[in-house]
Amino acid sequence: MLLGAVVATGNYRPRTVPYALWSIEGEKFNATLYEKVRHGKRKLCIQGSKAEDFVLFVLEPNVLGAATLGYEEVLDPSLVSPHGGSDESGKGDYFGPLVVCCAYTDEKLSAEIKKLGVKDCKQMTDKAVLAAGASLRALLGPSGYAVVKLSPPAYNRLYSKMRNINRMLAWAHGTAIEELLTRRVGCPRVVVDQFAPTEQTILRALKERGKAAVVEQRHRAEDDIAVAAASVIAREIFLRDISAMSEELFGPPREGRESVPAGSSAPRVRELAEEMVRKNGPVWLMNHCKAHFQTTDKVLSSCGFTREELPPEGRVVSSAARAAENRDS
Repeated sequence: MLLGAVVATGNYRPRTVPYALWSIEGEKFNATLYEKVRHGKRKLCIQGSKAEDFVLFVLEPNVLGAATLGYEEVLDPSLVSPHGGSDESGKGDYFGPLVVCCAYTDEKLSAEIKKLGVKDCKQMTDKAVLAAGASLRALLGPSGYAVVKLSPPAYNRLYSKMRNINRMLAWAHGTAIEELLTRRVGCPRVVVDQFAPTEQTILRALKERGKAAVVEQRHRAEDDIAVAAASVIAREIFLRDISAMSEELFGPPREGRESVPAGSSAPRVRELAEEMVRKNGPVWLMNHCKAHFQTTDKVLSSCGFTREELPPEGRVVSSAARAAENRDS
């Protein structure tokens, strides 16, 4: 059955909406089909607390003929409306930088982003992330995303001043958001994965343009296409830095060559750090690692050093390490 026939024969009240072929109001929902055709399609906007029921029990059986429609964007057009998304990579990795990206999308870009196979980077292989990240950056262009990358030296200096990872993340997200909104004037809102216990942590870090926009903090925000795009770009840049570090330590890529390990708890992470400290001295950590991690204390102790032999920014420990020290004292 055609959609028009369903609407005409149903018990719905007509509405007048500018630039619409038709618009109806039902019980706790309304639906509007717009005149404008984009990429061979018209936009059908369905809103209200009973919108999902209309899709499930009217559109799917009578128009679509199956219950397999991914109708999230029909129910919530804001998913692909103009907005930004911000995410980070490298937060839990001992080696390498912290990278935050804020990416822009709209209806047209969202369709192209999905064609690239973009989703939450944790659901993608490193190889897929590297390919998709490069394609994403080309698709979005210089005005479509902003990156804040804190290499280990910069990360360690900033942590020694802020002494709190959530404050650092808030600063990095706020800076990336501000830069994107500078490049994409008029972007109305930004979605961020909520990493801190309260929303105020990042709200306090927003700058002029960020405070003027709507900043939505969500748990599992990678479901948003802009956040997913940001996660892929951030991860791609992180992986490229790790690849460069691997080449520095182990030589050019070749069959069987070792790579710098991910994370902070795997045994090889500590083993490699210890090997490098024995070879190059404790200051080597400052240029390759996030020094406030507890891993640093274990590495230094194993090699016969203490934090006192690091520069001042390397003597600052994480809150978890301080809490453990207080428990033991």
